[in-house]
Amino acid sequence: MELRQLDTFAAVARQGGFTRAAEHLRLAQSAVSAQVRALETELGVPLFARTTRRVTLTQAGEALLSRYDRIQAELAGARSDLTELTAVLRGRVTIGATAVLGDFTLPAALASFHDRYPGVELSLRSDLIAGLLAALDAGETDLVVGPRHEDLPERFRARRIADEHLVLALPPGHRPVTSLADLRDEPFVCLPAGSGLHRILLAAASAAGFTPRIPFETHSAMAIRDLVSAGVGVALLARSAVLRPGPPIAVHAPHPAIPHPPIALIHRRDRPLSPAARACRSHLLDQARARR
Repeated sequence: MELRQLDTFAAVARQGGFTRAAEHLRLAQSAVSAQVRALETELGVPLFARTTRRVTLTQAGEALLSRYDRIQAELAGARSDLTELTAVLRGRVTIGATAVLGDFTLPAALASFHDRYPGVELSLRSDLIAGLLAALDAGETDLVVGPRHEDLPERFRARRIADEHLVLALPPGHRPVTSLADLRDEPFVCLPAGSGLHRILLAAASAAGFTPRIPFETHSAMAIRDLVSAGVGVALLARSAVLRPGPPIAVHAPHPAIPHPPIALIHRRDRPLSPAARACRSHLLDQARARR
């Protein structure tokens, strides 16, 4: 049984006769008749009831036409899958990531994606979340991994992939503290004004009844740790930054706890992702689920 024969059979059934099917297929009527006869011979049953005026499907013909429609649907799906796979294998994905990602190990996730799709060109850029979202708006990145703040604009879709927590980071040998209010008279080290961590610190300090003095600003969590370890100030710091190797600091959990936004995988709602970017998004989400 050949697909060409099935296509011819379906054309006769839908066009209502051999002459119209031949015109539709741009074949000689004799060729159409020959293909249908060959199919009937192979199957061992007549597919059409032929009279001088009309051609109608037999019960076997109706059953075959129903199967033919399913076969065509499967073939269309297969073509779509292969087209998608080809696009993935030849694609490229640019990912933006903040330095703070909770317990999500982005390097390992990207490495396993590369093992699965070695032909995909991956690139990574690091920045604060505001800069990465701006890059996403500009089309300079496909996906962003970073904190999902409550004021995230509606044009972005965010899927949680990890949790993060804030701790009080103090110089080695600093007196023990139990709350952010205990540090009201200390100089703070923080990310720049306008950053998510800066806003969190201001809001938490306000709730504790004071305005923090922030003479030291830097653009990375690890730089905050370096400055705190050197003794120039104290800080609110993501716990994941504390767990990494680095200079010594004293760490205390604040009471009451100061919440950190969850880590999310973010992309534009209104901008279709490329096949490669869709595959990468699915892979990163799978990796996040596997860690829970």
